[in-house]
Amino acid sequence: MRNLVFFLEEPSAKEMLKGMLPNLLPKDVMVQYVVFEGKQDLEKRVPIRLKAWLQPDCLFVILRDQDSGNCVEIKNILVQKSIKAGKPNTLVRIACHELETFYLGDLSAVARAIGPAKLTTLQGKAKYRNPDLLENPAQVLKMISPQYQKVSGSRAIGSTLNINNNRSGSFNALVSGVRRLVEADA
Repeated sequence: MRNLVFFLEEPSAKEMLKGMLPNLLPKDVMVQYVVFEGKQDLEKRVPIRLKAWLQPDCLFVILRDQDSGNCVEIKNILVQKSIKAGKPNTLVRIACHELETFYLGDLSAVARAIGPAKLTTLQGKAKYRNPDLLENPAQVLKMISPQYQKVSGSRAIGSTLNINNNRSGSFNALVSGVRRLVEADA
């Protein structure tokens, strides 16, 4: 049994991953989630948690929102912290601006999960062709799907996300990175 450990800044990311990962991972991969209390807590405590992790044969993934920061700088800081903690193979992924970017990259999934059904027609509009460019994806998602709530929405949408067809580059980077990490460990 292989172990994949996710370090996350918020509960909504855990809920999304719990729905999405069964469509991505082989059955022999066990997943654990460590949820922090926001990005500052994650950045402060993740090196300590990585260094102190005693369970052998674990693969690690850090997922954090970009928010208003520079995604390259954020990723580099987290990579360096992972290296200093003795876990140089930790996969670090940054959701462009916010986790909701992933959902805006697959409006069919949002329509199936929480509605409204007409959302699927929006995917071809210029605004939604590259959701990673949207500065406030949570606000945009709430406008087009008023019933969206961060945790329950993430729980509902996660299992409906198409892992092979999403317009969010940061979502695709997460999926391909997790695939490579797990395949390299096989």
